[in-house]
Amino acid sequence: MSKLIDNAFESHAALIAEVQRQMTGEIERAAEKLVASLNGGHKLLLCGNGGSAADAQHFAAEFTGRFLAERKPLPAIALTTDTSALTAIGNDYGFDTIFERQVRALAAPGDLLLAISTSGNSANVIAAMAAMKELGGESIALTGRDGGRMKALADLNLIVPSDETPRIQEMHVTIGHILCAAVDRHFVPESR
Repeated sequence: MSKLIDNAFESHAALIAEVQRQMTGEIERAAEKLVASLNGGHKLLLCGNGGSAADAQHFAAEFTGRFLAERKPLPAIALTTDTSALTAIGNDYGFDTIFERQVRALAAPGDLLLAISTSGNSANVIAAMAAMKELGGESIALTGRDGGRMKALADLNLIVPSDETPRIQEMHVTIGHILCAAVDRHFVPESR
């Protein structure tokens, strides 16, 4: 058991060092894009499946509530939370449209979609990204592996350099928290 625990910590530490080395510039660009959108009065939409759905909800809560700094609530909507919409859309139109239909209903030009998928190949997330582009919004893809099919649709890619889903998800949470901290710093400059 101790070897399993050591391996998990060592894998995590090695990947976080690699993410810092490879992705700092892209994370900074994502933070700038997010701040510009929210500062311009636009909203953030978020989506993903499974653990990525949980991350979408987690990050949306950090914006509408607070992360570390006391600041005004910011408009962020996790498209994963309305079970009536998800099940009605899934039943009537198919699972691949559950996020796309919500994007078409809620998004406006200038809004931003944080599209989360460890593989980068989630069909329903890809459909949401395509709809966002049609509506004049932008997408940031938070993925892993090679970025999958989402890579080509994204306005900005945050691709964690790993093939292991648990490690990718751990980095997604870390990157999400960095984006939250960047937003805090913009809206409350004296924050950490």
